[in-house]
Amino acid sequence: MKRTRKTWQEKLEDNKGFPKVFKIDRTKNKRWGTGTFVIPAPMEVAELMDRVPPGKLTTIDELRKVLARRHRATIACPITTGIFAWIAANAAAEAEAQGKKRTTPYWRTLRTGGQINPKYPGGIPFLKRKLAAERHSVVQRGSRFFVDRFQEHLASLECG
Repeated sequence: MKRTRKTWQEKLEDNKGFPKVFKIDRTKNKRWGTGTFVIPAPMEVAELMDRVPPGKLTTIDELRKVLARRHRATIACPITTGIFAWIAANAAAEAEAQGKKRTTPYWRTLRTGGQINPKYPGGIPFLKRKLAAERHSVVQRGSRFFVDRFQEHLASLECG
């Protein structure tokens, strides 16, 4: 029997029992300090990315801060938060290819320091066009691309 691959939307909706909060084990990870960390659910990450309005931006680090506060944790896991943002981006591109008009504006979610994520659907050329259409200036530093003065355009993702 041939297994069918999950769609990006199915991957996004599969929470695998997350969110979960864990105690930081200093013997395994000295860089995170002490306290607790949260592994969010993929849909939580997508929901935060959906809150970024046109002309505004966010970063994986900003998403992590909101997720940590939401779950009363010291930090949010940088690895899973980044992976779930990538899944949300691919689910949005998949939905758009199927004709859906409103999808997650993943091009507005940047890496640390305002770097454009080259692994998002469409790659750098597509992402540069989307950001330029929202009046963001993109600069190249070496082989990487950044939104110039991105900090001035950060969206508030907190509820209420």
